[in-house]
Amino acid sequence: MIYLDNNATTRLDDDVLEAMLPYLREVYGNASSIQHKLGRKAHQAIEKARLEIADRLQAQPQDIFFTSGATEAINTVIKGVYDRYRRKGKHIITCQTEHKAVLTTCEHVERQGAEITYLAVNAEGQINLDELSDAIRTDTILVTLMAANNETGVLFPIDQIAELCTSRDVLFFCDTTQYIGKIPIDLSQCPIDMLCLSGHKMHGPKGIGALYIRRKRKPIQLTPLLHGGKQENGLRGGTYPVANIVGLGEAIRLSTDHTASIGALRDYFEQSLQGEIEDVHIHASRSPRLPNTSNVLFKHVRAAELMTKMPDIAVSSGSACVSGDRDPSHVLKAMGLSDEDALCSLRFSFSKFNTKEEVERTVSELRQAVLKIRAQSPVWQMYKAGLLD
Repeated sequence: MIYLDNNATTRLDDDVLEAMLPYLREVYGNASSIQHKLGRKAHQAIEKARLEIADRLQAQPQDIFFTSGATEAINTVIKGVYDRYRRKGKHIITCQTEHKAVLTTCEHVERQGAEITYLAVNAEGQINLDELSDAIRTDTILVTLMAANNETGVLFPIDQIAELCTSRDVLFFCDTTQYIGKIPIDLSQCPIDMLCLSGHKMHGPKGIGALYIRRKRKPIQLTPLLHGGKQENGLRGGTYPVANIVGLGEAIRLSTDHTASIGALRDYFEQSLQGEIEDVHIHASRSPRLPNTSNVLFKHVRAAELMTKMPDIAVSSGSACVSGDRDPSHVLKAMGLSDEDALCSLRFSFSKFNTKEEVERTVSELRQAVLKIRAQSPVWQMYKAGLLD
């Protein structure tokens, strides 16, 4: 199996697993039971992981809160901000190409009375900062925009967005799930108010993530999503998953060491693909992108059919959260693609474990599969005859 679906999830790093094992076997105490040695050791391991994350983000450890992942953090922020700030205003700004976790949570608070502005993107997947500025109103309480798109890899100018929100006194929440671990971030310089991340996107375990909340003169108020004990200063109740937290800390400590080599591998893949197969298009190729992500249109070759022809290559036709959905990608549709072109697009996402040999084999299998499908396709024949766009 060649695994090229790393934006969906990543293989657990061996070093991360080794760091986790003692907290599954020997140090299995409840981290809140600090009256005994096993509990204290578990608690110390959690705080060490918190320090690792804070160090990578250039943040303060007391600003890091553990969650089960980005989806929980997104729900906590959007629902929590709306609940605590709706006396000030009910307006929230997001984007049409956000992850479904953001879009569906926005729809939820919209049904409760929130007013949501969904910013458009251009053909390269970018928002217009002037449109964002114009959309901010006196009753705007939150701007929620991702750092990197999970389907196309498109990078938003988060530094500029953060500065704009700061100047307009509006909270900025950034989904950095795909960004952290691939591109460095310095929160001492970039004034993001809140951000989220997930361990399993950077060779850490599934089921663990973190929420960063900047300490300000006027503290940011969030209503907890989960009520229980006093863990995480009362923001998130529940027994600590110590081994997962340790794994997250180790994964983020090891991250970003292979960014250049992964980017070179992705570029080699795209160049090889365009040299071997006619009528392929790399989405958002002129936009700043994640170094590991390539979303490719194979003209008049349905992605679902193409994937069945390559059972030993793991890729996806969009976000893993909606991969069972037969509708075309909402991200590609927002970029102006037709339903047909969106349904003929595949996402390839690379990691440090991929090799040049795997890329060459993937391109070879793609070429064979595309040629076979097109040879049997009346639609392709009509397209080549100039009868279809």
